Amino acid sequence: MADNGTNPLHRLHGEGQSVWLDYIRRGILENGELERMIRDYALRGVTSNPTIFEQAIGDSTDYDAELERLAAEGATADVAYENLAVADIQRAADFFRPVYDESQGTDGFVSLEVSPELAHDTAATLEEAQRLWTRLARPNVMIKVPGTEAGIPVIEQLIAEGVNVNVTLLFSLENYERVMEAYLAGLERRAAMGEPLERVASVASFFVSRVDGAVDAKLQKLLEAETDEERRARIRSLLGRAAIDNAKRAYRRFREIFSGERWERLRAQGAQVQRPLWASTSTKNPEYRDVVYVEELIGPDTVNTMPLATVEAFADHGEVRRTVDAELDRADAELAALAELGIDLDAVTDQLQVEGVEKFAKSFREMMQTVEEKLGRVAGRV
Repeated sequence: MADNGTNPLHRLHGEGQSVWLDYIRRGILENGELERMIRDYALRGVTSNPTIFEQAIGDSTDYDAELERLAAEGATADVAYENLAVADIQRAADFFRPVYDESQGTDGFVSLEVSPELAHDTAATLEEAQRLWTRLARPNVMIKVPGTEAGIPVIEQLIAEGVNVNVTLLFSLENYERVMEAYLAGLERRAAMGEPLERVASVASFFVSRVDGAVDAKLQKLLEAETDEERRARIRSLLGRAAIDNAKRAYRRFREIFSGERWERLRAQGAQVQRPLWASTSTKNPEYRDVVYVEELIGPDTVNTMPLATVEAFADHGEVRRTVDAELDRADAELAALAELGIDLDAVTDQLQVEGVEKFAKSFREMMQTVEEKLGRVAGRV
């Protein structure tokens, strides 16, 4: 890895992009590894989700001692999980507190997700988000709320209450616009109550690589059926482009929304923008560059949350230049070409959100089963 003076991850910060680690487990909090990564990789935050916790708890012995104590207390699986997760998030937030203070509350956040089982229940999502915020008791945590139809009013209410929110599972521009509106409306409600806006923070997690996975599959089917070489070449040129084009279009809309009279009134009262966060940025297709979803979405007021392998790859050979608002005409043309081929991107992204909620809910259930089995094992019941 390059030294701190030339490490590409450090240079991302110079372009206005924060690197957050999409990974957490007890071991890296206790052995000094997270502190090392904060220093060497210029990390400025951490995100978690049910899949990450399921793997952390299920694939290690990091939590066995605490599970033994919880089992002795008669804790249920849901109580045990929340204890484990809250402790990890609080510890990580304490490591990032200097970043939070130095950035005056604009960075250094650690995210914990409400149960994805509640993704379509507004009241239950709000109640759990409020409870987790109170229990975590750290100014530099974010509560992850899915950007589903049921989640939109939760976002507005939490922002009005001064709760930091990471809106997750965003794929479509239309849905993203609703999320930005909820954020602005929440800030306006908070300002009307005479409450301060300065330390209210939010990110909108826009998922990237999964879009290519879905669109590329449709393009491959078209290729198989097409015999005209010119049309085949055009179809091939669109492979691996939809995700980046979709995200660039979202960034353009972000710049439009966070400008003008309405936004300037809020900014004058101390409000900060709701930064786009690029999620799902590991490369799933081995034919694509392993850091493509980082390199092509670099720019001001953005976050890229990366799994550890992507962090390490970018530190080794990532190329840094402002790209997120470059070649927008090309992005528009490629998205138009998809529509001409009969690929409905809105339908694709709607389906991806449905699948994303289901995937996280499945991981959540599997995690609860793992915790229950471990509780039984350490208590000698199985």
